[in-house]
Amino acid sequence: MTGPVLAVDQGTSGTKALVICPERGVIGTGSAPVNPRYSSGGSVEVDPAALLSSVIDAGRRAIADAGEPVAAMGLANQGETVLAWDPVSGEPLTDAIVWQDRRSEPLCAELAQHADDLTRLTGLPLDPYFAAPKMAWIRRELTRDGVVTTSDAWLIHRLTGAFVTDAATAGRTQLLDLDRVAWSPEALGIFGLADERMPEVVDADGPVGITNAFGAPVPLTGLLVDQQAALLAQSVTEPGTAKCTYGTGAFLLAQTGPRPRRTSSGLVSCVAWRLGGRTSYCLDGQVYTAASAVRWLTDLGVISGAADLDPVGSAVPHSGGVTFVPALAGLAAPWWRGDLRGSLTGLGLDTGPGHLVRALCEGIAAQVAELTDAVAADLGTPLSGLRVDGGLTRSALLMQTQADLLQLPVEVSALPDATALGVGAVARLGIDPGLTAEQAVPAWQPSAVYEPRIGAAEAAERLAGFRREVAALLDRTPAPPASTPAADDRTPPADG
Repeated sequence: MTGPVLAVDQGTSGTKALVICPERGVIGTGSAPVNPRYSSGGSVEVDPAALLSSVIDAGRRAIADAGEPVAAMGLANQGETVLAWDPVSGEPLTDAIVWQDRRSEPLCAELAQHADDLTRLTGLPLDPYFAAPKMAWIRRELTRDGVVTTSDAWLIHRLTGAFVTDAATAGRTQLLDLDRVAWSPEALGIFGLADERMPEVVDADGPVGITNAFGAPVPLTGLLVDQQAALLAQSVTEPGTAKCTYGTGAFLLAQTGPRPRRTSSGLVSCVAWRLGGRTSYCLDGQVYTAASAVRWLTDLGVISGAADLDPVGSAVPHSGGVTFVPALAGLAAPWWRGDLRGSLTGLGLDTGPGHLVRALCEGIAAQVAELTDAVAADLGTPLSGLRVDGGLTRSALLMQTQADLLQLPVEVSALPDATALGVGAVARLGIDPGLTAEQAVPAWQPSAVYEPRIGAAEAAERLAGFRREVAALLDRTPAPPASTPAADDRTPPADG
């Protein structure tokens, strides 16, 4: 039995670290904030030094809290956040361009003729959400010097000196050949990145190097992008099973097994993980605004925070005819219309805060229901349930609404910090190759299970109302050149 491992989840708004013992569970925790800067024109940036210091500070606090050394470390990352940096000194040459940044939209418009080829090669639609458009934008607008990579490669280099990225994170760039799990010369050429030095693509569970950032030398043995780490932590390892994480956005991933499944329903096909040289794949769908939509309602003064969702929403029996499409940062899968903005309809003099809260919960849940329908269409079989994690799962109102609209049981994770737990499991696999993924992950234990309380006919009627409002938004806003609409007024697409 190996000793405790340090699991670090470097996220958009902060970094969380856990020290995890195989026998005693989580024995130490630490965190450090990160503050992205949101500016006009779709700019979202963060100081790379803040990312690195947050990793070191959170990790040191977790180890101090545990009061004992760790045997290995795992690092999870944001996925599509990128920067340019000097590979000799390790110094950043630009700020980190965060996954939410939309400034590469004009570049995507220029490349629209290559959208189908890119999706065929990489499994990803052409959208500023992914790393490659932002990398090409950095090269065009900011600097030609150094290397340009996802943030994990820079953090790993600063911690260990290695120049690597894991297969799942590489799969979020739109530069990875999905079938070969290797950099695609064709995709690199399309983005004007053919001459770039790219990090080595490695397994998630392998020794990368040694870091002294946390005191005593610690081997870095686990790497994984955030949502795939959460997928593993929720024991979603068999085809046909799925999880959804409700954070800043909502992210649904469904396991598809050892072969990539090209989507026809507007989802993303990507690498789930590569462990011991064996690749697993998944389907991925995104909702851009979940907790961020709750913050928007908070900023308006309708509620004082996410804790108000249940008491305020439960003060009324239904949404009072209000429909909210919370596309406050656009619609992601399966529509891929980042240019759209939200709508709030059905308002009356009798509309109160409770109606708005219920409409918001229904809008988030309806988008997730669209994703599960798309997964079922691609897999040829419906899901049997949905496992969920993230801060918004504390809202019984949202989770019950989700179960009602899905007409499926929704199982809420009893384990907080699923991303950190997932990358901690991968780190353990990296120092104990005799383990299986199932053995390395804590046993699945839901803290609550929400069963549907309405019938299929009512669920279908409520979803139809939401879809009508989405259709109205699409009708009012012609698609820009970079978009390729998905199914139903939304053909298959041509954005953590």
